[in-house]
Amino acid sequence: MANYSVLASHSQGKSEVDKIFGVNQAANEKAKIVGKENIINATIGAFLDAKGKLITLPTVEEVMRSLPFDELANYAPISGLPEFIEAAIDFTFQEYRPKAYIKGIATPGGTGAIHHAIWNYTEEGDTYLTHDWYWSPYKTMARETLRKLDTFKTFDENNNFNVQDCLRKVTELAQVQRNVLLIINSPAHNPTGYSLEYEEWESVVNGLKELAQSKKNNLILFVDVAYLDFAPPGSRKFFQLFNDLPENIFVIVGFSMSKGYTMYGYRSGCMIGVSSSESVINEFQAANQFSNRGTWSNGTRSAMRVLAEIHKSPALTEKVNKEREEYRLALEERAKIFTAEAKEIGLEVSPYKAGYFIIVPTTKPDEVALKLQEDNIFLVAMASGVRVAICAIATEKIPGMATKIKKAIDALEG
Repeated sequence: MANYSVLASHSQGKSEVDKIFGVNQAANEKAKIVGKENIINATIGAFLDAKGKLITLPTVEEVMRSLPFDELANYAPISGLPEFIEAAIDFTFQEYRPKAYIKGIATPGGTGAIHHAIWNYTEEGDTYLTHDWYWSPYKTMARETLRKLDTFKTFDENNNFNVQDCLRKVTELAQVQRNVLLIINSPAHNPTGYSLEYEEWESVVNGLKELAQSKKNNLILFVDVAYLDFAPPGSRKFFQLFNDLPENIFVIVGFSMSKGYTMYGYRSGCMIGVSSSESVINEFQAANQFSNRGTWSNGTRSAMRVLAEIHKSPALTEKVNKEREEYRLALEERAKIFTAEAKEIGLEVSPYKAGYFIIVPTTKPDEVALKLQEDNIFLVAMASGVRVAICAIATEKIPGMATKIKKAIDALEG
């Protein structure tokens, strides 16, 4: 007898196994046997110290604790605290703020911004695009919103961003849909650690401008900058390319407090719209405020208030930036140790430039991940590789790790 369901037809069959949680749990169980100090747990996408404790910014904590509880516990406006939105926009663009109409809507992390972009800028049944290496919730949200996800090749034969394939897929989709949503996660891409060069961004934007000339399509570029604050200085320069765009090219930037302000669990972000058209930006604000009310209502006031307090104080801003830069450099050092060893022994890795993750390509990711567990190394298997969460590994545990990964791949791939 078939299983009985009371779900609506569009919700039947929805299920997702959290692979990261499963591997992390396996690492914790093994640690009980061999000792935590003998485990390399490179699964979690959070910045951890040598003892495996979450690294947070001290000044962010101080500001949070300094605010009255009744202020933190109160409701926020549906669209977010105005001073929070101003702070999010300023901190995102800094000196590279585009010459355009810009407004923001508070969302629960960057995830909320992506959800609204899909829901409000594509039709039911439409397809949207992203890299073939991507953060898995992009696909989950396609299923949840009754859309489809398609991908372009992230890298070309020279391990540069594949501008040609990206624009080819956009052009193909433009033949069958009026609105085309393109999601690019850069800088410090999850999961490869790649950042588009300014010239690559320029080529993408110029390609979109050329396609926009016919006026047959609306092109929505969503820039997921969740890891922006862990990219090197100067990484924001590409924002200047969003000056004076045609009105049928709309840019959305997904700001998140999770990584840059180490407030992962507070779920605070901002959906920032950038347009040359005042009517488009006003429509953006109205529609997405409406969607806030129709989904999660309002966001977490405490996190919004913390960012607003930091923003209005140059001294606090400087302290936060200094603390974060210390951690960014520590993360950079971890990655340098791993990638240098990989290069020395001939282990292929993704063209890493910044961020929390590095990909090691393999044709047998599940088998490689399982074999590495025999060496007490726990990685997450993906479609065409294993993900190394360099953010979660103590510096002293990194030497020798690339060698063990290569040994496992060689043994399994033959």
